Amino acid sequence: MTAIRVFVPQDAAALAVGAGRVVSAIRAEALARGCEIEIVRNGSRGMFWLEPLVEVELPQGRVGYGPVAASDVPGLFDAGFLQGGSHPLAKGIVADLPWLTCQQRLTFARCGITAPLSLDDYRAHGGLVGLTAALQMDPAAIVEEVTKSGLRGRGGAGFPTGIKWRTAAAAPAEQRYIVCNADEGDSGTFADRMIMEGDPYLLIEGMAIAGLAVNATKGFVYIRSEYPHAFKTFSEAIRIAEEAGILGGDVLGSGRAFHLEARLGAGAYICGEETSLLESLEGKRGTVRKKPPLPAIEGLFGKPTIINNLLSLAAVPTILAMGSAFYQEFGIGRSRGTMPIQLAGNVAHGGLIERAFGLTLGDIVEGLGGGTRTGRPIRAVQVGGPLGAYWPTHLFDTPFEYEAFAAKGGMIGHGGIVVFDDSVDLAKQARFAMEFCAIESCGKCTPCRVGSTRGVEVLDRIIAGEDVVNQITLLQDLTELMRDGSLCALGGLTPMPVLSALTHFPEDFDRAPLAQAAE
Repeated sequence: MTAIRVFVPQDAAALAVGAGRVVSAIRAEALARGCEIEIVRNGSRGMFWLEPLVEVELPQGRVGYGPVAASDVPGLFDAGFLQGGSHPLAKGIVADLPWLTCQQRLTFARCGITAPLSLDDYRAHGGLVGLTAALQMDPAAIVEEVTKSGLRGRGGAGFPTGIKWRTAAAAPAEQRYIVCNADEGDSGTFADRMIMEGDPYLLIEGMAIAGLAVNATKGFVYIRSEYPHAFKTFSEAIRIAEEAGILGGDVLGSGRAFHLEARLGAGAYICGEETSLLESLEGKRGTVRKKPPLPAIEGLFGKPTIINNLLSLAAVPTILAMGSAFYQEFGIGRSRGTMPIQLAGNVAHGGLIERAFGLTLGDIVEGLGGGTRTGRPIRAVQVGGPLGAYWPTHLFDTPFEYEAFAAKGGMIGHGGIVVFDDSVDLAKQARFAMEFCAIESCGKCTPCRVGSTRGVEVLDRIIAGEDVVNQITLLQDLTELMRDGSLCALGGLTPMPVLSALTHFPEDFDRAPLAQAAE
């Protein structure tokens, strides 16, 4: 008898809500009932409100049940879920769910479908096609293909990836490096983690292609310390890839070398900034370096270095496999390709969406997100991490793309969106942004180090209702100084959440003195 395949995610989000206990319960129940099953630990499909999402492979497709608790398992067996039986938790064919059918998954095409560490599964679902194509091309042609695709840095800056690669390739050196920034520290973001846990060979393939493009033989992946599952899975994927000849001294028998190491950070948000990350990789304290020189010219250990966000590198295999013209077809304006969008906070349907640029913010939050989890009206969303702007609902018609967001004083950053209902206090959120900067500042420059501390004090006075008009003027002057004088984006972008909250939600800053209010 052929074993029935049952898929239970091993993604950290699923584990956090009991996926491990569900697996144990399914195994025990199957054993007791004499059912022949094979449990596959896949990644997450990104529908976090359904996790743990259990899928059963049947001739008509994979039928899903979720969210499943260990206590639900006996009932699922009673309902015949191994044959797709009816049950209150049944969701039907998972691939047909509207959340997935409306997406355009290029980077996350395999995530949640394959067994993350199975190379056979990876190959069977289109893996290594891009690397194989790149090995037939000269380095300049690879760079040109990435340039023509229009790929821009998915970490937040939106700098054209091909231009960065061309700069590093042209810099004279015997040694170049590829560095992946997987220090995913923005609030409400988890796309990097999902790839490392759910489709790690995609990143390995993308980094190997980058190495071929600029003649770099060594790469590093810098992973945030809060991601122990991702670090473990990705480290194992590197080991398997080396044994299979995808990494090492002879990449896929080409005679070309590319070695890769995973490094775990120590938990500093500033190490998501590229020059601080380089300092940390070199074994130093993570403080920013002044630019120029750019890392592409003088980076890790003083050598030309490409530093890309994980999502940028993970997009590259598709570009090489399908061609730059295919990738260019997605998106609008100068924002080409697809963007993994992460929905978090007070939202009914939190998770990962991958779509071409151009959806409106309202389409994402109200349409795909389904509004707030509390059922109360949405009041604000923060886009782009803790340094991103707060957006009111009257701006929800803004297309999700780099230029449209910049024109309205925001940024899309790493694609994280955090939703708040009408109980949020935006003055306190502005204070949180300043406090976050004060805590996470590396201390290298005065505007960031001192400005953020003074900013917290000014906001405290505003929240207490002390001399509000003059304190708001002082706050505006201070944020202008931080924006123009800080050495890196941490201090330079902190004014964005503060000023957007002040601009769009001024009523939250119009405080009566606490003592007077008490009377």
